[in-house]
Amino acid sequence: MNKKIVQQRETEDLMKKVAAMRAGGKILGGVLKDLKDYVKPGITGKKIDNWVRAEIEKRGAKVAYDYLEETFPGAICISVNDALVHGAPTDEVLEEGDKVSFDLDVLYDGYYTDAAFTMVVGGKGSPAVKKMIRTTEEAMWAGIEEVRAGARIGDIGYAVEKVLVKGKLGVIENYVGHGIGREMHMKPDIPNYGRRGHGYILKVGDTICIEPMSCLGKPANYVDRESNWTVRMKDGSIGCHCEHTVLVLENGYEVLTQA
Repeated sequence: MNKKIVQQRETEDLMKKVAAMRAGGKILGGVLKDLKDYVKPGITGKKIDNWVRAEIEKRGAKVAYDYLEETFPGAICISVNDALVHGAPTDEVLEEGDKVSFDLDVLYDGYYTDAAFTMVVGGKGSPAVKKMIRTTEEAMWAGIEEVRAGARIGDIGYAVEKVLVKGKLGVIENYVGHGIGREMHMKPDIPNYGRRGHGYILKVGDTICIEPMSCLGKPANYVDRESNWTVRMKDGSIGCHCEHTVLVLENGYEVLTQA
């Protein structure tokens, strides 16, 4: 097969990928945007999970967690207070002031997109928790601002870590961002720490997930045995998680998972 045909097919494949991920990302972003208004004190994790599943399917996408090799018991990860990530939905009632992180993947036309946000239930909560959320979001955007063709993964991690450290937050190192596309988790890994000028070099058309994770205490964590999914902070401190799926452009980026 000659070089011209190969290049044409690669271009067509990239166009298909980008179109699918833009559409899927828009659906995902819309679900998360509406979820912020749906969550109220007194609601349970399982009720939220049922609502999310119905919304994903109503909007024409598939629940990505249904396609994991190891079945996850829900359509969305719901991580409350000392839970950092991968929280399995339960009958636990969310109360005013609880911190809750939502992590959602959707599958659309064969491609995955992934995003997360953290909020305080009811809006009234600890000033320290609210500051942690703002700082972690700022760290995510600092990492996103580094994205462009030719940038290195270390540039992203350095930018994220700098904001978290300045905000005096614990930096989670054993869970990282990742590439995404035909699979939910792909290379390269995108750590929330790093050195400028080091790591994988981004190229046009790459799609990656930048997802800072932080905490108010020490960053050590564990998977609780009851769910075999929920990751909790060892010292019982509050954890935080924010994430967007980002498309690499020649001179910048496109965030695919905003509403």
